Amino acid sequence: MRDRLLTRWRGILLSLVGIVAIIWLAVTGQLGLYIHPRYYEFTVIMAVLAGVVVLAAFAIVPTATEADHGDHEHAHGDHAHEHGDHDHEHAADAAAGDLGAAVPSPPAGRRRETVWAVAAGVVIAGTVGALLIVPPSTLTTATVDQRDLNASAAVTDTSATETLVGSDTAAFTIKDWASLLRQGAGEDYFAGKTATLTGFVTPDPTDPDDVFYVARFVVTCCAVDAQPVGVPVYLPGWQDSYAVDTWVEASGTFGTNPSTASSQPIVFEPADITPVDQPAEPYVY
Repeated sequence: MRDRLLTRWRGILLSLVGIVAIIWLAVTGQLGLYIHPRYYEFTVIMAVLAGVVVLAAFAIVPTATEADHGDHEHAHGDHAHEHGDHDHEHAADAAAGDLGAAVPSPPAGRRRETVWAVAAGVVIAGTVGALLIVPPSTLTTATVDQRDLNASAAVTDTSATETLVGSDTAAFTIKDWASLLRQGAGEDYFAGKTATLTGFVTPDPTDPDDVFYVARFVVTCCAVDAQPVGVPVYLPGWQDSYAVDTWVEASGTFGTNPSTASSQPIVFEPADITPVDQPAEPYVY
């Protein structure tokens, strides 16, 4: 058992690091930074089962060395007499050898094994650092720049947006308001409506000086498929008070966008904006 585990230490460590990382994220309540809450229980159960399977597989499956030993054992017996016949030749060669001869260098195969062991150690150390040492974080403006803001199916679904019209706006999320804005709900609909929005600050690409978005990510399955949604906020000189990617809570109303550069016809006009800590669940589902 011990020899088998030592032979496969690279695979064991990489597998166990991933499994420990999943369980640690679940225990500390940070698994939601990577997957949808509905998959928590399934993910943790599968991680525990994976740990059992990994250890069992490495303990049971024979090593390549063991397999080769069994395959060639008969060959060693067949050639045993040859070794006896040539013993005197080896002795003569050894006696004739020069005592000052240089010691041969290590075999090339051993050098390759050493290089692979060092490379594997570097990979494992990097994995440990990425999964267990570096604190997990949410997606930011860097990801928004790589994906279209307010282009997700949840925001562009016309039937879902029509359902929002006439609903109680007190329970609306950023995704709901973004959907209504994206689908072109008119000024008559937004007139007199108030909202409180909590999200991170990301600049409007068409008018970054006067308009920013209070944004969040919509997660369907995991962070890989997360799509940014947001509500445009008109506030000239906002950069002087609010840094990109900081979280804020904004209260106010909606109105016609005064900006001539921004592509958004309707914007949020804040009466109050307060910096806040990132919420325990930063994503929208």
